[in-house]
Amino acid sequence: MQPTNALHLGNYLGALKNWVKMQEQMPCLFCVVDMHAITAEAGYAKPEELARSIRAVAAAYIAAGVDPARTPIFNQSRVHEHAELAWVLNCVARLGWMDRMTQFKEKSGKHKERASVGLYTYPVLMAADILVYKATHVPVGEDQKQHLELARDIAQKFNNDYAAPDFFPLPEPVITGPATRVMSLRDGTKKMSKSDESDASRINLTDDADTIAGKIKRAKTDMHPLPDHKDQLKDRPEAENLLNLFAALSDQPLEATIVQFAGQQFSGFKTALAELTVAKLEPINAQMRRLLADPGEIDRVLKDGAQRAAAIAAPVMEAVKRKVGFLS
Repeated sequence: MQPTNALHLGNYLGALKNWVKMQEQMPCLFCVVDMHAITAEAGYAKPEELARSIRAVAAAYIAAGVDPARTPIFNQSRVHEHAELAWVLNCVARLGWMDRMTQFKEKSGKHKERASVGLYTYPVLMAADILVYKATHVPVGEDQKQHLELARDIAQKFNNDYAAPDFFPLPEPVITGPATRVMSLRDGTKKMSKSDESDASRINLTDDADTIAGKIKRAKTDMHPLPDHKDQLKDRPEAENLLNLFAALSDQPLEATIVQFAGQQFSGFKTALAELTVAKLEPINAQMRRLLADPGEIDRVLKDGAQRAAAIAAPVMEAVKRKVGFLS
């Protein structure tokens, strides 16, 4: 995750909650991608804020249940192999591939000539983040699948160019959970976002109980009662989003949530959703506050995680240098 703005409920349900489960199933590494954060002006123009945000994201990882004793947690810039491999992969990737990346078009808007080169080559750095560890599986949202496909293309081309068919594995996406795409509380057709100008559009992991309840109470809905069948959610994005939130927070299928609240008015449902959300997020909020009160402890976790990550990345990068010809 990027250390830009506050993490929110969508980050928790779409990623963090699933990461906690994944660390029980396979060896993992969890990175705070601070180098990605400076691809946009909001990141590089505020160094003090970026430093605080790096710690806040690391604290959120730990508070959500990622165990730094078992799983390295580190910020990307502490492991220089990410940047080194990114340059090599920049020379492997092709402009035509980059021109097809839809996220650059969305983020740069009508004035792409003002966007940084870093924003344009962002997906190559993402490929390096993955391939420097020879990762086989990557938890991604639907909006990042195209970047993972690019990472596979780059890995395949590197393997072909340097006659090393099995050097880089072709990473597979891992998309899990019933609410991997959490939508805005103000517009059910838009993804919940850290960058949305309206704070009412999202539930931040740092929001207190009253703030959470107020945001859910004011969340946009429609005039109809809650449906009694999934098919009735068509053209009702706000209803679908809130029901999905309840299902994900309660670890039950969407269908079971629909049955539970079928035919009810939104007022009563929102009360239940607010109580459930507070119950799930309050322990995370409290743990984040405790961790952020001791920044030295977070820095120790990040340093230790970076050392463990570098122990994996360094031999891979050395082998890349030999393949390319930098080392004989």
